[in-house]
Amino acid sequence: MMESKSVFGRISEHIHVQLFLSFLKVGFFMFGGGYAMIPLLERELIEKKKWIDKGELLEIISFSQMTPGTIAINAATHIGNTKGKALGGVVASLGIIVPSLLIITILYYVAGNHFENDIVQKAFTGIRACLVIMICRSVYTLFRSGMRGSISYVFFLLALLALFCGAHPILVIVTGGISGFVIWKWFGHHTKKASV
Repeated sequence: MMESKSVFGRISEHIHVQLFLSFLKVGFFMFGGGYAMIPLLERELIEKKKWIDKGELLEIISFSQMTPGTIAINAATHIGNTKGKALGGVVASLGIIVPSLLIITILYYVAGNHFENDIVQKAFTGIRACLVIMICRSVYTLFRSGMRGSISYVFFLLALLALFCGAHPILVIVTGGISGFVIWKWFGHHTKKASV
């Protein structure tokens, strides 16, 4: 009995098992898409596992925005690759995908013909309201950790204006990245010259 317990303990301590279970847990409660899952990622990956910090999460989310696929899968794959190499990326991605696949299959099987039902629609209204709050909390957290210096606020306002004027989000992200690099390069050389 003791030997089987220690074997289970060693298995659960294995990084690939931890990655799968952590992202499985996030996946089961990931309603509302990528931004709604940010508080779940914070709690599981930053507070509980301490695999990343808030700055790294912001970088992962930024990177996930520029690559094909959902934020959830891109974040899982990135963190999995970082912590457990290629196999870690695969098991973390599976962990985030499996719950959605199971829940959608079960919901369709059980309630497929009842989605227009008044009770189901009222339940979805409550769920949507909670998701808006989760997304707002994520925006607040990202804003606090992502705004460093006055130039960040200038980029923020310009990006916001561009999006409200109808610019494509990818164009805004790429332009922000190029502009940030150019300004960093200019200010970096400028301060080096001043100190010489």
